[in-house]
Amino acid sequence: MMNMEWYRIFLHTAKLGNLTKAAQELHITQPSVSYAIKQLEAQLEVKLFDRLSKGVKLTPEGMELLHYVEKSFSILHAGEIKLLSLKNLTAGELRIGASGPIIKHLLLPLLDTFHMEHPTVRIRLSQGKTSDIRTRLKSGIIDVGLVHLPFSDEELTVSHLTDIEDCFVVGEAFRHLAGAPLTSQELSQIPLLLLSEGSSTRQFVESWFSSQGTSIEADMELSSMDMLIELAGRGYGAAFVTKSFIEQELEEGNLFQLHTHKPVPARSVGFAIRKEGSLPIIAKRFTELLGS
Repeated sequence: MMNMEWYRIFLHTAKLGNLTKAAQELHITQPSVSYAIKQLEAQLEVKLFDRLSKGVKLTPEGMELLHYVEKSFSILHAGEIKLLSLKNLTAGELRIGASGPIIKHLLLPLLDTFHMEHPTVRIRLSQGKTSDIRTRLKSGIIDVGLVHLPFSDEELTVSHLTDIEDCFVVGEAFRHLAGAPLTSQELSQIPLLLLSEGSSTRQFVESWFSSQGTSIEADMELSSMDMLIELAGRGYGAAFVTKSFIEQELEEGNLFQLHTHKPVPARSVGFAIRKEGSLPIIAKRFTELLGS
């Protein structure tokens, strides 16, 4: 069995060429140094030092071993420095995933704060639907995922982050509909601009229509909420978007909110991490920021 302390003593003795000096540098007794060298030689079944009148000298075999021992301790030292950097959040990477709208309007402000605090940490951000985020989390590709709630998985721990409110908005072309509340049936007659099938937001709005006995078909479906907002402003129809994402457009009169007889219920956004295994220190710090 390898004894790292023996190799450490061997390294110091080889560099100093003297058992007593090695003992002084290591703050141990000279007999302890002699014992460690003898034990190492016995284990390796090879002589490592020639004893001289004023010290010791490496044998050819000892010289060969020294090369590898120096390299090994150098690697170990580098590993300790790396771990210290990770602990102090001065190195490493944050691996996180979220959908496009969440990234722009919820995640980026948090990432800005984290990046200012830890500018040397590399941020790896991936975009995808909630189903994509689930897969990446479980496979270990990312450590933290921001998702629409409700969201459950036996392998993941989910925490609430914030509540969001969705609404239908239109541009000047449909402004006349922004007065009286509309039924789901009346709303379905307007060209609908929705996120792509399979997204949590698309499933949510379809469920809202379905609960009122109304089936819908998207006139335009895109993977970008920003594009839905752009198209609504250009008069292509009613876009289903998160209200907090378009507050400026509403205030400036570029978009107009459509009101409905049955209110669109509020939703929530949360973040998920794997249950099994230790969360990297960097990811743990970011989840603390999310929860603050």
